[in-house]
Amino acid sequence: MGLELYLDLLSQPCRALYIFARSNNIPFELKRVQLAKGQHKTEEFRKVNVLMKVPALKDGSFTLAESIAILLYLVQKFKTPDHWYPSDLEKRARVDEYLCWQHTNIRMKGSKWFLSKMILPLITGQPLPPEKLEFATEDLNVALKQFEEKFLQDKPFIAGSEISLADLVAVVELMQPVCAGYDLFEERPKLKEWRRRVEEAVGKQLFQEAHEDIMNVKNLTADQFAPELMDSLKQHLMKQFS
Repeated sequence: MGLELYLDLLSQPCRALYIFARSNNIPFELKRVQLAKGQHKTEEFRKVNVLMKVPALKDGSFTLAESIAILLYLVQKFKTPDHWYPSDLEKRARVDEYLCWQHTNIRMKGSKWFLSKMILPLITGQPLPPEKLEFATEDLNVALKQFEEKFLQDKPFIAGSEISLADLVAVVELMQPVCAGYDLFEERPKLKEWRRRVEEAVGKQLFQEAHEDIMNVKNLTADQFAPELMDSLKQHLMKQFS
């Protein structure tokens, strides 16, 4: 059996994996797992990932969870070009530094804005109070400022002159609030140019293809969610944003 990737392209880490594999001509079978329908909670998927989360990888009898671990596995197994995860110690450290930082910063704060703006109103039938959305926006803006000043600086890409895993992981996270209505690139010319370079590096057509589902997220309706998932998601979000 060949390589299988279990993905939902509404998910940021899933998009990173999809773009990486496709842009490096890595042969894989795409196994779509629709989170909204609760397909990640089935016993069939549990055999692939006991954590019941996407993305997940199956390579013969070997299975792997967690997007960063999967990216690193693909880098090494398929010997992708060095710029993705540089052999140079300092450049690789810059990639690792960003990948460690982003979980509780860009990812967490971008996801919170997306959930606040799109998913919570969809599930509860009521928009988040403006002051709470404003707080989420301010929180995200702090992380964006840190991203520009600490990680991007005046370089074309995070690790230097070429794209790396860090850039790919970063851009898919930033597209999440963009697709929900917050064009965070518009008033940040440095960030906007960086995004353009990342898109060109992986191919604009592939980038757009990977983001097609999330770009249409405003068309999501409550009846597209599995009822049992709606209940648990509502409880989780109400607790998070109360």
